[in-house]
Amino acid sequence: MQVQSNNQINGRPLNEMFTVVVITHNRTAFLRRTLQYYSNYDAKVLVLDSSSQDHESVVSDFPSIDYRHVPQYSYNGFQQKLAYGVSQVTTPYMVLASDDDFLLHDALTDSVNFLEANPDYGMCHGYCLMYLTHSNNVQYYRRDKKVKEDYNAERAQDRVLDYMGQYIPPFYAVQRTSLLRDWYEALPQGTIFEWQEIGHVYYMLARAKARILPIPYVVREVNYGRSEHNTEIIHVLRFTDARSVAERERFAGFLATLPTQISDLSPEQTASFALDSFQVFADSLVTRNALTIEPIFESYWNDPTTGPKRIFGKAQYVEMPFYNQAFFDHLTEFEFLLHAMPAGRLQLEEMEGALLKQHMLQRTFSNDTPETVQNRLLEAIRLGAFNRHVVQKMARQLQDLGHSADAQILTDWIARLDSVPTFDSRQLLDSMPTGTLLNWLEARQPNDTAIRKINQHLATHEGGPQFGILLLDLDADMNKLQATFDSLMDSAFRAFKVVVFTTGELPEITTEQNTVHFIKVSAGNYVDKLNQVAQRSSVDWLLLAEAGDEFTSAGFLRASLELLNAEGCRAVAMDEIHRHGHGSLSDVFRPAFNLDLLQSLPVLAARHWLVRRETLVEVGGYAREYSHALEFDLLLRLIEAGGLAGLAHLAEPLLITAAPTMEPNEHARQTLVRHLATRGYQAQVTAEAFGGLRIDYRHATRPKVSIIVASDDNQEQMQRCLVSVLQRTRYQNNEIIIADNHSQSTELLAWLENLEQNARGRIRLIKNQQRLSASALLNLAAEQAQGEYLVLLAADAEVVNANWLEALLNQAQRPEVGVVGAKLVDREGSVTGAGLILGLESGVTSAFVGEKKDATGYMHRLLVEQNCSAVSGACLMVRKEVFDAVGGLDREHFAEVFADVDLCLKVAEAGLLIVWTPQVQIAHPGTLADDPQVKAALRDKWQARFAHDVAYNQNLSLTGKGFTLGEASSIDWAQLLA
Repeated sequence: MQVQSNNQINGRPLNEMFTVVVITHNRTAFLRRTLQYYSNYDAKVLVLDSSSQDHESVVSDFPSIDYRHVPQYSYNGFQQKLAYGVSQVTTPYMVLASDDDFLLHDALTDSVNFLEANPDYGMCHGYCLMYLTHSNNVQYYRRDKKVKEDYNAERAQDRVLDYMGQYIPPFYAVQRTSLLRDWYEALPQGTIFEWQEIGHVYYMLARAKARILPIPYVVREVNYGRSEHNTEIIHVLRFTDARSVAERERFAGFLATLPTQISDLSPEQTASFALDSFQVFADSLVTRNALTIEPIFESYWNDPTTGPKRIFGKAQYVEMPFYNQAFFDHLTEFEFLLHAMPAGRLQLEEMEGALLKQHMLQRTFSNDTPETVQNRLLEAIRLGAFNRHVVQKMARQLQDLGHSADAQILTDWIARLDSVPTFDSRQLLDSMPTGTLLNWLEARQPNDTAIRKINQHLATHEGGPQFGILLLDLDADMNKLQATFDSLMDSAFRAFKVVVFTTGELPEITTEQNTVHFIKVSAGNYVDKLNQVAQRSSVDWLLLAEAGDEFTSAGFLRASLELLNAEGCRAVAMDEIHRHGHGSLSDVFRPAFNLDLLQSLPVLAARHWLVRRETLVEVGGYAREYSHALEFDLLLRLIEAGGLAGLAHLAEPLLITAAPTMEPNEHARQTLVRHLATRGYQAQVTAEAFGGLRIDYRHATRPKVSIIVASDDNQEQMQRCLVSVLQRTRYQNNEIIIADNHSQSTELLAWLENLEQNARGRIRLIKNQQRLSASALLNLAAEQAQGEYLVLLAADAEVVNANWLEALLNQAQRPEVGVVGAKLVDREGSVTGAGLILGLESGVTSAFVGEKKDATGYMHRLLVEQNCSAVSGACLMVRKEVFDAVGGLDREHFAEVFADVDLCLKVAEAGLLIVWTPQVQIAHPGTLADDPQVKAALRDKWQARFAHDVAYNQNLSLTGKGFTLGEASSIDWAQLLA
C-alpha cells in the first residue's frame, strides 16, 4: 500500500485525473459559497444544478467550472441526476460534493493519490466532522467514531460485512469513476434514496477494497433536527411488515445479479448474504458503534482584530484526527466563508434580528458625540464582525478620532472581506421579512411638510387629543426605558405625557406636570398607582405600555387626527410590530373589533389599546386581582358596561414591542369566566398551551338541528357525505333532509329511498319533480325543516370530528351569533378554507388555503374562534329564525353560487356575528366558484364590505394567499387633514 501527496497524480495535473461533482438545487447562495471554496483547488469542478432557473451569473463569476443546468432532474429525480453526472465525468477519479459541505482539498488529493497507488481499492476517504452555523458562531459535532480503517480482505463478503458493521457513510468518498458509473447504470430506475445508499455501500465493497485514511476529510452541515444516518434507512432495514420484508428480498435479489467479486456463491446464496449484510448494517446504526452526533466545541468570531474564539465542551475525543493546528486553520477558512457568505436558513433567521439591530445602531441623533457614535458602532460590530458597512463606518470614525493604528486593523479586515463576495448588509436585510417590514414602516413616516401641516391642523383644534403613556418599568431597566424615550423623541409628535412606574431608584424628582414623571412602585402596588394616576390625569387617552416598547413615527400622529372627531369611541386597538427573540420583526395587523378573537386570543388581541381616560375611570380602572391580564379584564368590563359600541380599530402600527410569550395565562382565563357569568353563562374556559382560550358555553338546551344536503345525480358524493354524517355525529337530536334536485339516476333514488325507510324518521327525502336552482332547492328544504338550527352541508363534504354539531351549537346558541362556519381540510392534511376574505384578488377568497391543518396561521388565527365577514356554505350553521328573517338564500341574484356569502352578509347587516370555529373540521376541496358576472353582482351589492373587510386589515395584501404584508405606501396625510 502506497500513499502520495501532491497536486500531481503520477506527473499528470490534478484536473486531468480528478473531478469534484457539486450537487445543488434551488440554493444559489450555497452554490456560490461552495464554488468560492473550490475555486482555488486544482481539480476539475462539474456543477449539477437542477434549479428551476439557471444561474448565468455563476458561470460568468466562476468561468473555470463546468456548469450544467439540468432542471429535468428536479429534487425528486435525484437518482437520474447522479447517474447523468457520473456519465459526464471524464477523469478516472471523482467525488460527489453537496453544496453545503467542505471537502478538505488536501484530503481529497491524498485520497486520489491513494487510489492511484493502489489499483485494487475502489474508494477512499477520511473522517467527518459536522457543523451548524448560527448568526455569529459555528457549532461543531463529532459524527464518526474511530473504526477499522483498511477494508482489504481478499474475500468480498468479508469486506462488505466489515464495512457495514462499522458503517461510516461513504457517499462523499473519492471513488473510481468506472465503478460508480457501473453502479448507476445497473441501478433500477425509481430506486428510493434509502436503497440507493445501502446498495452503494454493498456494491463498492463487493467490487473492490476500501480505505479510510486517518485524516480529517470533510466538514458537513448538520441536517436540522435529524441525525446523519436518516432513520428511514433503519425503517427499510428493520421493519417486519410483509411489504418491507418483500422490498428487502427484492433488492437483495437485484444485488445478487450484479457482477462483483462475490463469485463463490450461487445467486440464491448471494441474495441471502445481502440480506445478512442488511442486518449487520442495521445493527451498526442501532448500536451507534460507528456514528454519533455529539457537540464538542463552538467557535465565535465577534472581533475582526482576532480570529475565532473556540470554546470546547467537557467531552473531547483526541483519538480522532481533528486535533491539530492545520485542521483548525482549515476551520478558520471555512468559518470565514460561512460568515462572509451566509446561506443557511437557521443562520439567516438568526442574522435577521442582528442586521436590524446593526441598522438601528448606525443611526445618528442630534445629541450624539463622537464617543456615543463609537460606542454604538462597537456594539454593532460585536453583533456581526462581517458586516462590511459597519466596519467601514467604524474605521472612518477611528480615523477621524486620530486612532490610526486601530483604523488600519479594520482597513485590513475590510480588505480581507473584499477578497470574497461578501454580503451587502442592507440588501440582505431588505430581502428578509424584517427588512421588508422596516421599509414598509419607513414609507409611512411623514415628511417635514406633512408634519408642519399636521401640527397646524391640531393647533386649530386646541392641540388635538392628549395621550398619556403609562409605562411599566417593573424590571428597573434603564436601557429599555431609554429605547422607549428615544423612539418618542424620534417622532414629531409631542402631545403626550409619560408616567414611568419603576421598581428602581428614581433618576430624578418629577411631578405630574412634567412631560416625564417617575413614580416608585413595587410589584404589589403598581396597579393601585396606575389607577391613582388615571384618576388625576388631564389627558384624553391612556395607553399601558412597558419599558422597551418603541413608538412608530406615524402612530400617534395618525391617531391624533383620527380621534379628533371620535365622539362615542371608548377604546381603540391599533396595529403593532412584534420583536422576537433573535431581534427579527413581524407584523400584527388586527381586524376591526372582533369579539370572538378578543375572547379566544387576548394575548394578541387585548394589548396596547388606547382607552379614553374618563371611560377607564368610570369602569373602576385596572383590577389588581388580574394583574397579568390588566387590559383584557378592562376591555371585558367595558363590554359589560356598554356592549360592543365604541370599541374601534385603527389600522396603523403604534408600537414595536417584544412579542408576548404564547403560553397559558390563568388571570386571563379567570376574568373571562367572570365576564361570561355576567352574560348568563356557566361557561367552562380552558387555557390552551399556545396561549389561547377555548370556551364551552354550556348551554342549557339541546335544540334540534336540521342537516340539509342537496342531491343532484351525485350518488358517490352523497354516499360518502351521508355515511360520514351517520357514523361521525355524536349529537343525536338532529334530522337529515335530503333535497333531491330531480335526479335522473334510478340507482341513486333507490338508495336514498332505502336510506329514508331504514332511518326511522331521522332522514327525510324531498324529491322535486322539476329542477330548481341551488338556492331555491336549499330554501325549499329549509322551509320544511323542523330544527331550530339549520346546517347547510355540501354533498362533497365529509364530517371529520364526531363532536361537530356540538361545536357548531356551542357558538350558534349565543344570542349575538347568526352564522357559524367550519374549518375545511383535504385528505392530505392541508387547509382548504378557514373563513372567507372579501376583496382578496378582487373577489371572495378562502383564508389560509394550503396551510397544514395544524398550522397556527397569521396571529394564530387558524387555532381560535373569531368573527369573519363570511364563511363557506360547505358547512354552515344558522338559526332558522335568522335564516327566515333575512329571506334565506337569494335565489334571484345568487341562484347557483355565492348565496352563502350573501347570506352571511345579510345576517351581519342585521347586527349578528359570523363566527368561524376550528373545532369543526370538514373534509372538503374548498374550491370557490369562478363566475365573474355573479361575483361582480356580489361586489356591487356589498360595496362597503368589499372595500374593507372588517375581519381583515387594510395594511395586509389584497393579492396572493392573504395575510401577508401589503405594498409599502405613504399615508395620505392630506386626506386626513381634509
